[in-house]
Parts: sequence; structure tokens; C-alpha cells
Amino acid sequence: MSNEFISSNSQTDWQRLDAMSYSDIDLSDCPEITPEMFASAIVRRGLPTAKNKAQVTLRIDSDVLEWFKSHGQGYQTQINALLRAYMEAHQ
Repeated sequence: MSNEFISSNSQTDWQRLDAMSYSDIDLSDCPEITPEMFASAIVRRGLPTAKNKAQVTLRIDSDVLEWFKSHGQGYQTQINALLRAYMEAHQ
């Protein structure tokens, strides 16, 4: 980790950005958002966090764990969300 000072002064040209219209924005390097992307999306920010999470040791099949891990950061949150959905469906 670097201990270098990072200036809080923005070097962004805000006046130029404010003067831009939507048609001036180059989106050519952005992928098109597909329904499949939305279907696999998981909201991780902006939701209230559970105040009473407990740390546990859970034994699950290694291929199941690797599948969740292969989807990137937040796999534990995904597992928790699926367990919660199952719990709520069976109450």
C-alpha cells in the first residue's frame, strides 16, 4: 500500500462536462447491457446490512463452492441471499 499523499483537489474539467450533452458522450467502449446481465446481477450496495450476522464453519461440496467463487467477489453474499430466499419460501 502506498503512503503517498493524494490530493483532494479534483483535476476534472467540470465546466466542460456540464456543457456536454448526452449525444457528446462516447459509449463505443461500453458493452450493451443485455437481459441476461440483469438476470445475473446482484445488488450489493445501498441495501441495509444485516446487523446480526454470525460467522460459521459450513461444509459444502467443493464443486459448489468453486462455482460460487467463479462468479467473483461477493460469493458469500450470494450464498446468504439464496439461503434466505429458501428460508422465506419455506416459512
